[in-house]
Amino acid sequence: MKRFFVLLLMVSAPLGADESLHRSAIDAMVMATRYFRTDVATNGGYLWRYKTDFSMREGEGSASPSTIWVQPPGTPAVGMAFLEAYEATGDTLFLNGAVEAARALVWGQLASGGWDYRIDFDAEGSKRWHFRRDVDRGDVDTGNRRNRTTLDDNNTQSALQLLMRVDKVQDFEDEEVHAAVQFGLDALLKAQYPNGAWPQRFEAFPDPEKFPVKKARYPNTWSRTYPNTRYLDYYTFNDNAIADVIETMVEAYDVYGDDRYLDAAKRGGDFIILAQMPEPQPAWAQQYNLDMEPTWARRFEPPSVTGGESFGVLQVLLDLYLATGEARFLDPIPRALDWAKRSLLPDGRLARFYELQTNRPLFFTRDYVLTYDDSDLPTHYAFKVSGNRIERVEVLYNRIRAEGREKILSERGRITNPGADRVREIIDTLDDRGRWVEQGALRNPENRRERIEAEILSCRTFIRNLSLLARYVRSERK
Repeated sequence: MKRFFVLLLMVSAPLGADESLHRSAIDAMVMATRYFRTDVATNGGYLWRYKTDFSMREGEGSASPSTIWVQPPGTPAVGMAFLEAYEATGDTLFLNGAVEAARALVWGQLASGGWDYRIDFDAEGSKRWHFRRDVDRGDVDTGNRRNRTTLDDNNTQSALQLLMRVDKVQDFEDEEVHAAVQFGLDALLKAQYPNGAWPQRFEAFPDPEKFPVKKARYPNTWSRTYPNTRYLDYYTFNDNAIADVIETMVEAYDVYGDDRYLDAAKRGGDFIILAQMPEPQPAWAQQYNLDMEPTWARRFEPPSVTGGESFGVLQVLLDLYLATGEARFLDPIPRALDWAKRSLLPDGRLARFYELQTNRPLFFTRDYVLTYDDSDLPTHYAFKVSGNRIERVEVLYNRIRAEGREKILSERGRITNPGADRVREIIDTLDDRGRWVEQGALRNPENRRERIEAEILSCRTFIRNLSLLARYVRSERK
């Protein structure tokens, strides 16, 4: 049933739009945000999914009531949605939600500079980690505590992006937030390898003498069975780790104007150029060993060229060119696109993994045996990915070449109106408590392989709906 709410703030009237829908969109944003901040948040932070009675909750895994999640769509992603709503309305209700999320992240910042996947506010549980605030109190010895900054899955990067945006919107006057940003960015600078790469995770900074700069090459031989080797220090594109750090550094330069951040981003781009495999597969691997050879990570991530992460790399090259105007960042793109086109599977998708030099698609059985056969795939991992990304990258590349960098940059930041029908649908599905309730499934805390069907609250849904409503409000106002 469609809900009509009391208008709680005044904004400029929409231009040529349904004024009542405009007001209803704002009211829905307010009601949903109040519920999320009051009933869902834990110390200002968020997980991924909750049973509506909060008897079950989870991030990537099951979580306690004292726990929040960093990896999107957790705390940073929710905070960014609040900021988007604040920019659309000027209502400090949303800004305060973003600041609360930022402060939750500050509380959980590690001594190594970044973040683990989760933050536990329990007095006893939190003792398992070594935090920056511990160091500030003189507790500098990590001991057996956890202190590993995670760059996997946009974890630390998204936390820093939210903190930077909150820092900026508060005119850099929030000392707590500002200090956390500077500490985190400095850690990323120190963690960068001499060749411009970053590891997947770190708790200490690299000795430059141990990491010589080399170009990517094919190994003479590689094991077809999982060697169970440590891979956390490898040069890592997996799950867009390096790509997300580069994007974070570009944003840090935009926010603070510090050349160190842009230089780090460009050095990351130099690593991408070094890491492009030679013919016949001029794309990228998920991870490289210190000899710059594709190598194993987890038991289902073999040495290979990837049809997945290569597109995150290509997008970053385009973004680096737009940020710097340096044409060298465009040079690897045509060869990589040609490789992708000739590597498409019969169904139009790309394999996540292609065998080195032969370019045959690689898969795994459910027992994690490497194979060319795709008939018995594990279900927890995307062994095939969309081929549509070829066109998206190629279209932007061709536009940059034809229209020029300035034209593309002038179009960035434009607000796309999601349309009145979509907005009405979002408003109509909000219940009278300010919740978007949906059917879903949560992991059984006592049996991780079992999922329990339930009515849930999804942070991903909240973020999407709040963002769409904010875009509508911004695009329709004077």
